[in-house]
Amino acid sequence: MNEETRSHPFRDSHQDVEAAHRIPDTPQTRAPAYRLAFTDTDFLMREELRPVRLQLELLKPQMILDERGINSTIVMFGGARIPEPSQKHTAKTPKLAELSHYYDEARSFAKQMTERSMATYGRENVICTGGGPGVMEAGNRGADDAGGQSIGLNIVLPHEQAPNRYVTPDLSFNFHYFAIRKMHFLMRAKAVCVFPGGFGTLDEMFEALTLIQTKRMKPVPFILFGRDFWANVINWQALAEAGTISPEDLDLVSFVETADEAVAIIENWKDGC
Repeated sequence: MNEETRSHPFRDSHQDVEAAHRIPDTPQTRAPAYRLAFTDTDFLMREELRPVRLQLELLKPQMILDERGINSTIVMFGGARIPEPSQKHTAKTPKLAELSHYYDEARSFAKQMTERSMATYGRENVICTGGGPGVMEAGNRGADDAGGQSIGLNIVLPHEQAPNRYVTPDLSFNFHYFAIRKMHFLMRAKAVCVFPGGFGTLDEMFEALTLIQTKRMKPVPFILFGRDFWANVINWQALAEAGTISPEDLDLVSFVETADEAVAIIENWKDGC
């Protein structure tokens, strides 16, 4: 921002930050109380400032995505531990090795969707993942294969980590709050694709399904890769038979095995059905 682009006559905050670095060094200016509040990280980390931090974490990605003109996304959830097929010998279990082909399906799906997205100048149906390894990496990698951009919504975890190298750097975000991160996954979602995964994938999947089931979110294509995997993990029919969900709730999800099937469902989708 400069003098010409400012929409108000007041002194710009950047100017005062720079000026604050040049103030005389005195006991008063060294005291924490004298710091500008919005540059004082100790102050911002206080318990009472949680509502402000929540708002900042909601606003920052929202504003950047708006500035980039991104209107809609294709969300990809899936396990961080699923290896690329060429690396399946490193899998911790034989079952994980068997699931490695979903890495390739995720990569192919993201590539096909990104090719279509690029026809909208990257404004619609941009691939959005959790930004980590496994299926998430495959999604961002597929977008990169197509020469397009993709979003990564990372979160700070106790173990050291970094976003996968295929996320578009300017669209790589980091979160403290799981709830705000999940909100950003769905705010622009035009489809949700769920690959085999663990607790995190299940959490993301069920929250999104609940929002659609309770009509807190418009219906979108909700695609689960790997019918056998999901049938073993969740007894969907038993939920309906027990009456804990309605039989029609089972229609909220579609099962596929391949990227081509998923692309076809999205392309043939009509709002609400």
